[in-house]
Amino acid sequence: MNKANILYSKIHIRNTVYTVTGIGVMANTLLLLVQISLHITGHRPKPSDLSIGLLALIHLVILLINGFIASDIFIPQGGSWDDLTCKLLIYLYRLMRGFSICATCLLSVLQAITLSPRGSCLAKFKHKSSRHNLCFLLFLWVIYSSFSSHLFISIAAICNWISENFMYVTESCSFFPMTFFLQHSLSTLLTFREVSFIGIMALSSGYMVALLCRHKWQFPHLHSTSPSPVSSPELRATQTILLLMSCFVVMSILDSIVSYTRITLKDDPVFHCIQILVTHSYASFSPLVFICTEKRIISIFGYSGRRQ
Repeated sequence: MNKANILYSKIHIRNTVYTVTGIGVMANTLLLLVQISLHITGHRPKPSDLSIGLLALIHLVILLINGFIASDIFIPQGGSWDDLTCKLLIYLYRLMRGFSICATCLLSVLQAITLSPRGSCLAKFKHKSSRHNLCFLLFLWVIYSSFSSHLFISIAAICNWISENFMYVTESCSFFPMTFFLQHSLSTLLTFREVSFIGIMALSSGYMVALLCRHKWQFPHLHSTSPSPVSSPELRATQTILLLMSCFVVMSILDSIVSYTRITLKDDPVFHCIQILVTHSYASFSPLVFICTEKRIISIFGYSGRRQ
């Protein structure tokens, strides 16, 4: 039994992947529409609004691509994709995933800047326009994506059961085998990239936690309605971003564990699907964090409910 048929027989894995993808598509579409409606109705924009809207759009594209890729994994079609389709789909997926990581990183940095006191070195960045934020996001994305150019060479439309040396991607697409030196060098570069971006998120998150702890220690008697260096909306937004960062870090760690297990078990296709599920859990559930915690979004649904 080849790898495609093995996965086709795992109905519960297939259903789980499609269910998580479907939830993510609906949640990201809803969040994107809400962000657009907030802009159209003239709500006061926040520095993080552009990043949240972009993140919803990016995750929507990622999940749609993932659904298309999953169809070639769980529905055997005899290797129907050509070489160009394999390269473009996998490369586009990696580019959008890089965009997601960069947007998440920018979101954490922007919230750290928003929360920073007036006398800090970050205060001078508080009044930067959305254009500057977009330029910084594109700069991060170019750096991140420069590590993925090897995909155009290492992916081809080769049915994975032709040779055990090829690494499984989908029924139609496979990774070419690499030498030990090349694989080790590439793994080192990719690990350095991931650690660098997660490090930026960890620093900004740690900075926010330190500010919140200092504020709580300095003003233990103040309530949320009292004037204080950290206002209630900023506090809620910070808690949302910290929750988002925690989800991202947990998913990244799980992704690394599953990826290592997959390689150890000689490219087990079931672990490949588990890795896909773990990787896309962040894209599927991150919009739910914003929808459930953002007061402006909750007020929109509350207003719609009253009208009905």
